[in-house]
Amino acid sequence: MPVGDATVTVDQVVKPPFETVVAQHGATVLRVVRAVVGHSDADDAWSETFLAAMKAYPRLPANANVEAWLVTIAHRKAIDITRAAARRAFPVADTPDSPASDRADSHDLDLDTAVGALPPKQRQAVAYHYLAGLPYAEIAIILDSSVSAARRAAADGIATLRRTYPQIDTARSNT
Repeated sequence: MPVGDATVTVDQVVKPPFETVVAQHGATVLRVVRAVVGHSDADDAWSETFLAAMKAYPRLPANANVEAWLVTIAHRKAIDITRAAARRAFPVADTPDSPASDRADSHDLDLDTAVGALPPKQRQAVAYHYLAGLPYAEIAIILDSSVSAARRAAADGIATLRRTYPQIDTARSNT
């Protein structure tokens, strides 16, 4: 726009296409929802997260932290799925088949169980910080708590995992 004899240009941040957002952050969102809701509901939570995000994406500011935004949506969808699962009846007469040993993530099934056994705030803080890489300030917003409470929940969760999942320390000492 002209200002006197000089021309001023305005740098605008352009949002990437939504497909690019899915490609960049899809794996992170999947890891987070797996940690929060478990493997059985993770695909549903992932799909619902990106459906909601796709609807809201046009209104998202171009300079927004997309990853934190997606993790916030995933957190809310995980809560919805957890609440719905609590209302659902499920049969218990037969035990489910064990997962096939040739799954790509079979080496993490014990860790998934250990993370799933953590109290909800600890499980979510561990997932959001260590799997999604979010800073504690953003985790505090998602969990509706303080930064120090989010940091404490993650630290307590990791301490519990170190006690209940000995492979973590074994793997660390072998490297």
